[in-house]
Amino acid sequence: MSSPDPQVRAARNPSAHPSPDHRPSTTALRAGGTSAVRGPVVAITGAAAGIGAMLTERLVASDEIKQVIAIDERRGECAAAQWHILDVRDPAIAEKLRGADVVVHLALDLDLETDPAARTAYNVRGTQTVLTAAAAAGVHRVVLCTSAMVYGALPDNELPLSEDAELQATAEATGVGDLLEVERLARRAPRAHPGLNVTVVRPAVLVGGTDTALTRYFESPRLLVVAGSRPVWQFCHVEDLCGALEYAVLEKVEGELAVGCEGWLEQEEVEELSGIRRMELPSAVALGAAARLHRIGLTPSPAGDLAYTMYPWVVSGSRLHDAGWRPQWTNEEVLAELLEEVAGRHTLAGRRLGRKDATAAGAAGATVALLGTAALVRRARKARRRI
Repeated sequence: MSSPDPQVRAARNPSAHPSPDHRPSTTALRAGGTSAVRGPVVAITGAAAGIGAMLTERLVASDEIKQVIAIDERRGECAAAQWHILDVRDPAIAEKLRGADVVVHLALDLDLETDPAARTAYNVRGTQTVLTAAAAAGVHRVVLCTSAMVYGALPDNELPLSEDAELQATAEATGVGDLLEVERLARRAPRAHPGLNVTVVRPAVLVGGTDTALTRYFESPRLLVVAGSRPVWQFCHVEDLCGALEYAVLEKVEGELAVGCEGWLEQEEVEELSGIRRMELPSAVALGAAARLHRIGLTPSPAGDLAYTMYPWVVSGSRLHDAGWRPQWTNEEVLAELLEEVAGRHTLAGRRLGRKDATAAGAAGATVALLGTAALVRRARKARRRI
């Protein structure tokens, strides 16, 4: 997943997730001479940073987990886990998974700055290898993490969407094509490997040290709103995502799971809470300019990312709720956390700006700069054609 800062703040409701200092760890139980820990052995890929590191620390501290096997291309900070250093695309990973009951695959690259072809090669090949290796090693459950973006952002989407809603996303937004392929691999795996259970967790807009096109939306001097659209916002704090992943690991819930805060925020509520004013553009202008800027390499975000700021893709999370899971963060709290994280950053059309650029963009407004850049591109092309 996009790598969040491992040092995110504790949740507003610390009693819901006791800290490691107050929860007996598997290591402590073994040190006391107890060998009767009956929980699963869990392997986590992408365990050195971000969500993988957070989940590793969480499961190591749980008295319901027997052992954590941590896999990454570098060693992380959790000394209580058993570490294996390798690329998840290496078939040798099968040997490292032997003895594991559950694998949580979090080694995905969704970085906006990564070359798209390299990103796809890593994400798809890595997921294929982990699923095949898990089956070969006798693992009975693999937990994958994609995004609620796979449902697609459409004007006629129900509010909220059920987990069984059709996946109508296209590959036009950052990383969504990779996530759709991961979803296809997840559905095929139990047929290709009888006895292998695959659970897929789909978070809403993920916040907590993350850097995505959707979090960068809140780094702009104005919130771009496309005329005629109906933006609604649902967030998911990384701590709540880790709680949902733990539920899947412990087999309290299975299948295709959506996770996010309760309910959603309308665009007007987001503007009021954030204090950032909107700038409204006609659809053809906004999408056309975004497509041109991305095509010539001026911005990392394709035009498809705009759809997720235009139309609803809110999820219900009913399966997790039925299993007893509840989010510990509200949309309002997560938005406040996000605004605190991005304070001082300046983004225009998905591209981070330096201080001088940011001052100019703030003075001119995001839309003026966006359109001005597009106009310069058009003039440059006309000039080249006249030569």
